[in-house]
Amino acid sequence: MSALPPPAQQLIDGKLVGASDGASYPIWNPATGEEIGTAPDGTVADLDAAVAAARRAFDETAWSTDRALRVRCLRQLHAALLDDAEAFKALTTAEVGMPGFMMGAAGFDVPVDGLQWVTDLAEAYEFESDLGVASPMGIASRRTVRREPVGVVGAITPWNVPTQINLAKIGPALAAGCTVVLKPAPDTPWVAAELGRLVAEHTDIPPGVFNVVTPRSNDVASVLATDPRVDMVSFTGSTGVGRAIMAAAAPTLKKVFLELGGKSAAIALDDADVAAVAGATAFAACIHAGQGCAITTRLIVPRDRYEEAVEVAAATMESIGAKDPADPGAICGPVISPVQRERVASYFDVALAEGGRFATGGAVIDRPGNWVQPTVVAGLDNSSRLAQEEIFGPVLVVIAHDGDDDAVRLANDSAYGLSGSVDSASLDRARAVAARIRTGTLAVNGGVWFSPDAPFGGYKQSGIGREMGVAGFEEYLETKTIAEPA
Repeated sequence: MSALPPPAQQLIDGKLVGASDGASYPIWNPATGEEIGTAPDGTVADLDAAVAAARRAFDETAWSTDRALRVRCLRQLHAALLDDAEAFKALTTAEVGMPGFMMGAAGFDVPVDGLQWVTDLAEAYEFESDLGVASPMGIASRRTVRREPVGVVGAITPWNVPTQINLAKIGPALAAGCTVVLKPAPDTPWVAAELGRLVAEHTDIPPGVFNVVTPRSNDVASVLATDPRVDMVSFTGSTGVGRAIMAAAAPTLKKVFLELGGKSAAIALDDADVAAVAGATAFAACIHAGQGCAITTRLIVPRDRYEEAVEVAAATMESIGAKDPADPGAICGPVISPVQRERVASYFDVALAEGGRFATGGAVIDRPGNWVQPTVVAGLDNSSRLAQEEIFGPVLVVIAHDGDDDAVRLANDSAYGLSGSVDSASLDRARAVAARIRTGTLAVNGGVWFSPDAPFGGYKQSGIGREMGVAGFEEYLETKTIAEPA
């Protein structure tokens, strides 16, 4: 592995700095439990300075109006990420515990491609359109619709796939002409700080346009939701925190984007290859130790194929195991922290208390780092906590259905609506079931929806708004209608 970069630094008003009071906190390797670096413990004063810089840059510089400047700067950042790719990927594996195979997908390559995609979009996007002439109330008027940047964006991101989510927010926000204060999760400040370093050292992005502040305390970060100088909060994380952010933002009526939790269902209809679906779903539940909001963690299968599905899912997880994320063959690495390890372990107790059984797994792994066994839980119904609550670990619960209508009912019997899948030997039948499921993304017969040009987000308590795609870009725009005499 390449040498790790120097200690993380914040980026505030164009300068790479530590915390204003000099305080820092350790960064831990989830696979070994070892300290691998430090990050500044950003203060309220640091966040205030970052917000002030972003406000000034939006109000007093040409960033919001100079499309050519924005495009040039984002292309510089894209080039810098490609040049830094090897070190960035090594840093991600060390800090996040993310297996190396994910770097070719959501870990690095896809979000970096996404930055290029949204820059191309911004270059071609029609920020102004002509509605033509009409005579409302008898007055002939020519109407023009303009799309303008929202303003200062507070971006708050989680630890599971930090580079993907960081770039999915800052890319379209900057491309739209907004200025940004990025507050990463305290478990993974380093990859966000590395973005700040690349911006400071390799782009012409003006001071104050992009800022990174790395407080350890979420109380410090709450300023982004309450500060009237911030026009929008873009948050990805748990539904509970999303509710709190929405409430905190209400007094200033700032725009809120929320990408929240999920408990997505993988449905195998009775004509599907149930074994193949069970194996693929178990594999997906192991990816990055199940630490993905859109992962299908409920497997819904025909009742008469239930035991077969459980056996295949268990065998798949046993063959995958939990491996060092630096191992080229690793699929399931560690969970992010001791806190998360204990959270996952607590659900093993819940599974037994609710009458479930472990087809495989069901325990933590006794070795340095934050390890849990990939786990298949059988014998529970959809009302169980294992089927209703987001665990964020490599845990799959298998549930029986009694036909298409029942499968749809079970999939929709959730507070969440983020993702899911449907498999059938009949594409028309799979499409018909997919059309009835209340969720933001769906894979039909193995299709892949994850792409920079495809909107991503949820129904119900999985969030508000969309990330990626044209819809994700337009989250960072306001609409202004202007009428002139014709």
